[in-house]
Amino acid sequence: MRTSRFLLLAVLMMAIPASLFAQFGVSISIAPPALPIYTQPMLPAAGYLWTPGYWSYGDEGYFWVPGTWVEPPAVGLLWTPGYWGWGSNAYAWNEGYWGTNVGFYGGVNYGFGYGGFGYGGGYWNNGGFYYNRSVNNVNVTNITNVYSKTVINETTVNHVSYNGGEGGITARPTGAEETAMHEQHTPPTAMQTQHVRAASTNHALLASVNQGRPAIAATAKPGEFSGSGVIAAKEAGAAYKAPASENKAAESKAAESKTNENKATENRAAETKANENKAAESKAAESKAAESKATENKATENRAAETKANENKAAESKAAESKATENRAAENRAAENKAAESKAAESKATENRAAENKAAESKANENKAAENKAAATRSNENKAAENKAAATRSNENKAAENKAAATRSNENKAAENKAAATRSNENKAAESKAAKPKETRPPSESKPTTAHAQPAPKPAPTAHAQTAPKPTPAAHAQPAAKPATVAHAQPAPHPAKEEPKTEEAPRK
Repeated sequence: MRTSRFLLLAVLMMAIPASLFAQFGVSISIAPPALPIYTQPMLPAAGYLWTPGYWSYGDEGYFWVPGTWVEPPAVGLLWTPGYWGWGSNAYAWNEGYWGTNVGFYGGVNYGFGYGGFGYGGGYWNNGGFYYNRSVNNVNVTNITNVYSKTVINETTVNHVSYNGGEGGITARPTGAEETAMHEQHTPPTAMQTQHVRAASTNHALLASVNQGRPAIAATAKPGEFSGSGVIAAKEAGAAYKAPASENKAAESKAAESKTNENKATENRAAETKANENKAAESKAAESKAAESKATENKATENRAAETKANENKAAESKAAESKATENRAAENRAAENKAAESKAAESKATENRAAENKAAESKANENKAAENKAAATRSNENKAAENKAAATRSNENKAAENKAAATRSNENKAAENKAAATRSNENKAAESKAAKPKETRPPSESKPTTAHAQPAPKPAPTAHAQTAPKPTPAAHAQPAAKPATVAHAQPAPHPAKEEPKTEEAPRK
């Protein structure tokens, strides 16, 4: 079967023009199943573009490649899906590609913006992709580059997955699609390639297993075939018809299974017989071993009993010795405890006596210190009282002395004034008496000068004596001759001032 497929592929490759060779993959004579009906998973993030699911072919027949959201290889590129096309009596796979424009993809209505011609799911604008909410599952809370535009499908709505051949789509490329087909293309990304490889190894995605209704119809990201982003197909696009080759393969597989089952049954029977024989032999061996074991056990038990008796006897002897040792140790400990208690009592008594003596000494010292402190306090108080009394007496004596001195000074001053007045009067009288006879004498007589009156001696005053007033000069007897002036009274000498007697301070 595989050889015939390769031959068909070789023939088809020879019939394809060299210019279109890069667009084709494998080819097969069996038409692919109808496209399953499923919903689109939520857009995972801004910048992802939807690539629809399709049926691919492998060693075990057709398998489903789930639709998924893919990051484009560059900003501004759009995805043109691949498609199966009939030619030269075979179905050949035209690989999808990335380009600035969407080319021809067989007129297959993949849905979600790929209605058979062009793409109505969105467009690029200033480096950002804007999503059409009418055909894409977009969370507008997270994605803000959105718009709404109804996409009208001008083709017959069906789930046919191939172009040409029996029951296939009859669409042909437009001029714009022909131009896009010859523009520069970028092949599928590495993530897309890994996505296809993972689908080819998933047995549940085989059409012969899922009957055209895959459990993984679409994923949120490439290669994620489990989790919340996986969407299962609601139903198959049409009733699944297994190819004749698949029926033959199924019959061969059933025959092989039957043969394998028979062989397995025979093997199990042989194993059962061998196991029974082995069980019988094992049972006999076990019986013999049991008898030997019983004999060995009896001998072991006897030896164990003797050993136990000896051990018990030794244990009793050891226990008796231990008991005696413990009693002696207890007596020794009691004696040691008693001695320790006696020693502790003596130490306690000694400590108590020492503490009492120390307390008595402390008490005596405290009393003595208190007495000394009281005596010192009384001595200081007496001394302060004596000093205060002495100061009071000294102040009183000083005041009395000052008062007596003032009295004596006043008395002396009064006496001096009185004496001075008396002398002045006496001098004046003497001068007047002496002047009268001179006036009666004749001019021829000599002119005796009046002797200077001597000042009378001044009594010694205690206070400073005041100077006597000076006497006025005597009148001239003759106008021609100048009489002698009366001598000035000399001031009396100051008596020595008596210093006040200092009284002795009373003895303390």
